[in-house]
Amino acid sequence: MGERVTFASNGGTCEGYLALPQSGSGPAVIVIQEWWGLVGHITNVADRFAKAGFVALAPDLYHGVVTTEPDEARKLLMDLAIDKAALDIAGAAKYLSERKDVVGKGVGVIGFCMGGSLGLWSATLSPEIVAAVGFYPGQPWSRMAPVWENYSGKHAIIHCSEHDGTSAAPGIQEALHAIRAAGGSAEAYDYPGTDHAFFNDERTEVYNAGASAIAWERTLAFFNAHIA
Repeated sequence: MGERVTFASNGGTCEGYLALPQSGSGPAVIVIQEWWGLVGHITNVADRFAKAGFVALAPDLYHGVVTTEPDEARKLLMDLAIDKAALDIAGAAKYLSERKDVVGKGVGVIGFCMGGSLGLWSATLSPEIVAAVGFYPGQPWSRMAPVWENYSGKHAIIHCSEHDGTSAAPGIQEALHAIRAAGGSAEAYDYPGTDHAFFNDERTEVYNAGASAIAWERTLAFFNAHIA
């Protein structure tokens, strides 16, 4: 079990869920929510990272609001101040980088759906974030206008569902080409027969245990290679 923490963000504060490894120290990973908010699935992912030896922080980008209703989640996403969310993620990265129990070569970030896009974007905004994992990123890049050149020397992987058009989807291709052109590394993995949100084990209608297990092992290997 983790704990709620508060960290500085753009002159204000943001809260989040922090999970620590049993060893007491480890590389740092930021876990970014789907459009539902900081729900149990996301805190469980943070706990899984802690069990794998990482210091994991899930920032609360909706600042206390959660939902299980798609219509309300859609409204929360549309109302999200995207620049403020980015600053909260950057604040989380700085907070982690300054903790004495964080070791390694930089901060990693992982996000799902909305959070997948935010996670990939955040590596262009925060010097502390050096490795990003995006699960089925769904937000158009036009809303974020990433400065992809800031990926120089950084790393990214994208897990793609068949439902979303696989890695051939235009937004995925744009990110891959731009990151590589900037001097970063970027790879995408396709998971045949999967729906959007296939990693979310609380949504039985879309969860795919086999694909999730493969994606998780690839994610751990990626972070161990680039931030540990």
